[in-house]
Amino acid sequence: MFQLQAASSVLTKGIQRPKFMELNSTERISVDPNVCHGKACIQGTRVMVSVVLDNLAAGLTPTEIVRSYPSLQPNDVAAAMAYAAELARERVVPTPLAVAA
Repeated sequence: MFQLQAASSVLTKGIQRPKFMELNSTERISVDPNVCHGKACIQGTRVMVSVVLDNLAAGLTPTEIVRSYPSLQPNDVAAAMAYAAELARERVVPTPLAVAA
């Protein structure tokens, strides 16, 4: 793990990270087996991270999401994105290979 982190920091040295990446998503995201079947949720709510991400993928802005879910704050949407980014670094989801034309 250390080698992976070290290699990652070398590859990203000098690259400006988006502001939402500076958030510690673990402060705003919780996983409780008794809440939403153990799915990752925004801390203190029953709003699943996947719901926030689905809304972003559907084209809603963070402001629209916060308006739709009054228990959320703008930083909660940013934390959901940071949490998803961290998960994306940990595993790869198989996708179809592109075929050259």
